[in-house]
Amino acid sequence: MSDEVADGFVRVRLDLSYDGKGFSGWAKQREGQRTVQGEIEDALRTVTRSKETFELTVAGRTDSGVHARGQVAHVDLPEELWAEHAEKLLRRLAGRLPHDVRVWKAEEAPTGFNARFSAIWRRYAYRVTDHPGGVDPLLRGHVLWHDWELDVDAMNTAARQLIGEHDFAAYCKKREGATTIRTLQELSLVRGEDGIVTATVRADAFCHNMVRSLIGALLFVGDGHRDTDWPGKVLAARVRDSAVHVVRPHGLTLEEVGYPADALLAARNREARNKRSLPGDSAGLAEAGCC
Repeated sequence: MSDEVADGFVRVRLDLSYDGKGFSGWAKQREGQRTVQGEIEDALRTVTRSKETFELTVAGRTDSGVHARGQVAHVDLPEELWAEHAEKLLRRLAGRLPHDVRVWKAEEAPTGFNARFSAIWRRYAYRVTDHPGGVDPLLRGHVLWHDWELDVDAMNTAARQLIGEHDFAAYCKKREGATTIRTLQELSLVRGEDGIVTATVRADAFCHNMVRSLIGALLFVGDGHRDTDWPGKVLAARVRDSAVHVVRPHGLTLEEVGYPADALLAARNREARNKRSLPGDSAGLAEAGCC
């Protein structure tokens, strides 16, 4: 796979956000469900008056119902089309896109940029409340209600055992040919003044269902059903554990995607495409999927 942009085209970086409730995830699907990718590609084709659909590449393919505040994608457009529409593209997209998805920035990407393979980390937030009265109705689409009081200190103790490079097979839905080895850079929880517990989860990449499975395990610790060592023991077993529940998607938001300096983009792209393995293991290509 090459990051070279075809002659006569320019690579455009798009920064965007969406409310995931009404979407069947990011990626276009054969059955024709409503997706974020499909809506943006259709809008781009319409506002640029193009017969061709220009395909987007995204930093992290979010699942059905998952939100994004800091999603990043790129699209390769013909140079003449970009020159004609660049200045007015955001306003025209705002007039064409549905209200649950917005593009906030569209600019020519630096040489070597790839929204997926250039990323060095993705940061998600998962929000949950244990208030006995439930979730604030104005936040119900973005906060999970957990009907047990949560011990955030215990959850953080358990979370620290999961930091670092590991095989997260126990917390991922396995996909053929894809590795489950990831580097979890941050996993921490804070209770805000409003009582909402926000989990920050940052990694170089995520495998399918990883974030929601990690949160599911930590909730069992927080409500006292499991001890603080249990999530680490599940991780060490490296097999999918039926006791680990995948929590509902609406509490999850992709908050930010990190990229290296422009001069390091090409090296990062090559590194991200390398096969990953732990000592003594063999593995496939790391996916930038989600959660």
